[in-house]
Amino acid sequence: MKCLIIAAGRGSTLSSRGDSKPLISLLGVSLIERLILTAQESGLTDFYVVTGYNGEKVRDYLDRLSQGRNIHITRITNEEWEKGNGISVLKAKGLLHENFFLLMTDHIFDQSILVNLKHERLTDGEVILAVDYNLKTKRLADGNDVTKALVKDNRISDIGKNIMRYNAYDAGIFLCSPALFSAIEESFHNGDSSLSGGIRVLARKGKAKAFDIKDHYWIDVDDEKTFKRAENRLLATLKKTTDGPISRYLNRPLSTRLII
Repeated sequence: MKCLIIAAGRGSTLSSRGDSKPLISLLGVSLIERLILTAQESGLTDFYVVTGYNGEKVRDYLDRLSQGRNIHITRITNEEWEKGNGISVLKAKGLLHENFFLLMTDHIFDQSILVNLKHERLTDGEVILAVDYNLKTKRLADGNDVTKALVKDNRISDIGKNIMRYNAYDAGIFLCSPALFSAIEESFHNGDSSLSGGIRVLARKGKAKAFDIKDHYWIDVDDEKTFKRAENRLLATLKKTTDGPISRYLNRPLSTRLII
């Protein structure tokens, strides 16, 4: 199944760790490589990565990753990366004509979320967003920056960073039909070029479903605070007695490099 990854932003809040956010190392593995390998381990095989800021450097890295690991990666350039993230999604419109996953390069998460989401039924014109209802006890999200969602009867009725009424966090993991592209275009024409704007368009049509991630973790690695949370969460997985391949190979730091 195809997977679209947004890796176009600057990531200025983590600039001390590198000049390109997708390439910032987390326990010896870059964010973009960690995401791709997690998705691959979950059964996704065909990757489309939208680059923007410092794009040439990121694209060169993706070429080496593709060749070194024999992963099919199509690079997509977004010269308008400073605009809303919905523009980055639209850059893939001519390449994705069937259902696909949409992921953010700076999110890490339990691969079980993807595995379970793959089994969800997606009807024509729909999008399914993974959401986290654990607002009070969850400490892996930045409540001030996280995108919030209001969900009723497993349908999203509103979404955005500044909405007043919400009961879930947007985990940044989507199962999409190509209808997402026209929804973002509609939102763009109304002055909102964000991905959330496109989801709101679908929500008004009853086409935005919510998928509960339950107790599985996710972290938006957006600043030093969430970066440390991500390190601690990944290190905590090493204490488990039954490590899967991702835990063994992606979460185990040794001399700050990946050992495979």
